[in-house]
Amino acid sequence: MISLSSKSNLLEQDTYHYELQNVPEPNLYRDIFPFSEVPKITFNHRHVPIDMPQDIFITDTTFRDGQQSRSPYTPEQIAALFDFMHRLGGPNGLIRQTEFFVYSKKDRKALELCMEKGYSFPEITTWIRASMKDFMLVRDLGIKETGILMSCSDYHIFKKMNLTRAQAMEQYLEVAREAIAAGLRPRCHLEDITRADIYGFVVPLVYALNELGKEAGMPIKIRACDTLGLGIPFPGAALPRSVPGIVYGLRVYAQVPSELLEWHGHNDFGLGVANACTAWLYGSGAVNCSLLGIGERTGNVPLEIMAMQLASFRGSDCGMDLSVISEIASYYEEELDYRVPPMTPFVGRDFNATRAGIHADGLLKDKEIYNIFDTQKILNKEVSVAVTNVSGASGIAYWINHRFRLPKEKAVSKTDPLVVKLKKWVDEEYEFGRVTSISDEEMLACIDMLEPGRFV
Repeated sequence: MISLSSKSNLLEQDTYHYELQNVPEPNLYRDIFPFSEVPKITFNHRHVPIDMPQDIFITDTTFRDGQQSRSPYTPEQIAALFDFMHRLGGPNGLIRQTEFFVYSKKDRKALELCMEKGYSFPEITTWIRASMKDFMLVRDLGIKETGILMSCSDYHIFKKMNLTRAQAMEQYLEVAREAIAAGLRPRCHLEDITRADIYGFVVPLVYALNELGKEAGMPIKIRACDTLGLGIPFPGAALPRSVPGIVYGLRVYAQVPSELLEWHGHNDFGLGVANACTAWLYGSGAVNCSLLGIGERTGNVPLEIMAMQLASFRGSDCGMDLSVISEIASYYEEELDYRVPPMTPFVGRDFNATRAGIHADGLLKDKEIYNIFDTQKILNKEVSVAVTNVSGASGIAYWINHRFRLPKEKAVSKTDPLVVKLKKWVDEEYEFGRVTSISDEEMLACIDMLEPGRFV
């Protein structure tokens, strides 16, 4: 059968319907994942089209996956972070949802505090075990959607669950039916998808879930979970690691609409952000993130970075308040006693700081030369300079102008007598073996000694 596509305006063949391959032995892709060696990146040179959805958005797992690698948040801290997400996502709900545990009294207290705020976005959802008892618990709390774990690689099906693919598939479909019967929208978490048989198990399962949702009149969401961070964003990469290939298979052959498709990535191989961007590019409506990327092992995809990527893709902030990112970083450090690595993009103390004198000289002439964008305007964070043995007079002059917020007409230059004396002192410090940068407190004390009261 052929039909005219309203999207491509071309005659297209109906997609092939993949059937479950109920193999007797697990397919562990040992040639790709030998375990005793670094996993292999393989290519088959099959390219699928970029298919960016009209609407792309972010979902959050800070209070679920993000709590699995740190001390649990208090209900009050969760409520404060929920406020930050609401403000960051803006009135258009670019941060569409966030998920909660519901098992302990503390979990339910946090959920209640957030529900009382009455925000449309982020929508509150949950993550539960696949049991009718848990379904009823969530429904009684007034939640409309819940995540359900559906492990999809043979590593999990055969080795962890001791099931066949057919048994696992039937179990997952039954769980989805029970969720629907309880009045809940299922969000199916396809765990370990980057080690799964995409066309032998994943696509047939998702197609069946999709058909079940159509019959029930309730859309079923699909979350593709790169549980071990094995996804590869490169065009022409082979399955099961190919992010373009996975998203294409789910979109075209399992017929999952973009608005119901979500990518959940980890950063084990440093490709978390690249994979999330790729998922958007090839048709996933949502990418699942956590604040500061805090999550299992090396972490999840950082929410604040994907907010920046969304603005980059769309050419505007789309109503997001990106300055909230700096407030979130301050809250983690000051209220949660969490040390944000100083070089972390957008949230680290030194993400827009420079130590090189040649860079500082450029900043003195024009901040645009060595700053990624107007960080003061967008993130409410002025570009800074750390004084070291390579800062030179330009770096010291910039530090003074920045520290004391001197207007252009009062700004000091690198030839100012105070700057010359400070440079002499800094040089002497390093000549006598110093290896650390000069602290702000030391700089202020030296200025007060050399020219007391100048900047009062």
